[in-house]
Amino acid sequence: MGLGHEKRSELHKNSSVVISLVSGGCAGGLAKTFIAPLDRTKINFQINKHIKYSFRNALGFIRRTYRREGFFALYRGNSATLARILPYASCQFAAFEQFKKLLNVDSSKDPHFRRFLAGSLAGIVSSSVTYPLDLARARMAITDKCGYKNIWDVFMSIYTKENGMKSLFRGYLASVVGVVPYAGTSFFINETLKHKYCDLTGNEKKPNPFLLLIFGACAGLCGQTSSYPLDIVRRKMQTSGVINCEQYTTIRQTLRKVYIEEGIVGGFFKGVSMNWVKGPMATGISFASYDIIKNFLTNVHLPKSLS
Repeated sequence: MGLGHEKRSELHKNSSVVISLVSGGCAGGLAKTFIAPLDRTKINFQINKHIKYSFRNALGFIRRTYRREGFFALYRGNSATLARILPYASCQFAAFEQFKKLLNVDSSKDPHFRRFLAGSLAGIVSSSVTYPLDLARARMAITDKCGYKNIWDVFMSIYTKENGMKSLFRGYLASVVGVVPYAGTSFFINETLKHKYCDLTGNEKKPNPFLLLIFGACAGLCGQTSSYPLDIVRRKMQTSGVINCEQYTTIRQTLRKVYIEEGIVGGFFKGVSMNWVKGPMATGISFASYDIIKNFLTNVHLPKSLS
């Protein structure tokens, strides 16, 4: 009897991890594909100091890209994005669930810091696992179809023409430092809003999809704004020397160069208003989709597995 209960418990645990991985990957893929044209636009403005950012210029970039290269050019780099975001989102959501259990978040009297910590650790794990794919996505986003043919072409070009394997992790430290406030804040706010909703309404059921989308959007807005300057640094370092001869080799040198040449607002927050559009959309879709898909898979799979 005890052995059977132990086996069911182990099956439940393994199934929960698999469900988190699948749900996270699907949610991340849906969110990133939805905002891919905006993502490509933002990266181009982030790394080019000679172009002043505005919504008008952003729309102009989208319009010119569409006219010159066609509709699918707006999604250039999205294959690299999906190659990265599927394992990234899978690892992030699954790691968050595990860190929540490890830190006893739900049973803690003061869960707020633990939620933030669990989210930050999950972000560090997922970012570390998939970083070279993030770099490849950024390189493809700032070049036209004559630049890199595919992800493999990006990796081979970086490996042979730059500094070998080391160059595949250029900007990694800035990414890890930036993901701490981003992932920590995002998960903290999303989880806190869901719990507050249940407390205020006395409703033990999960919020409806529309509320999940709103909670996720709020989380994305706060999370991406808090980490945006480091996102600028990361992109500068990732794309260093690709479209001009400027080199960004360290976080300190990049921070100093951006500050001197572009200022605080024009440099470290360039394109942030685009992020205020795409960020909440992407994070809202991601968090809401994750909860919906996870709930569906749990209800369909676990009862059959445990019967």
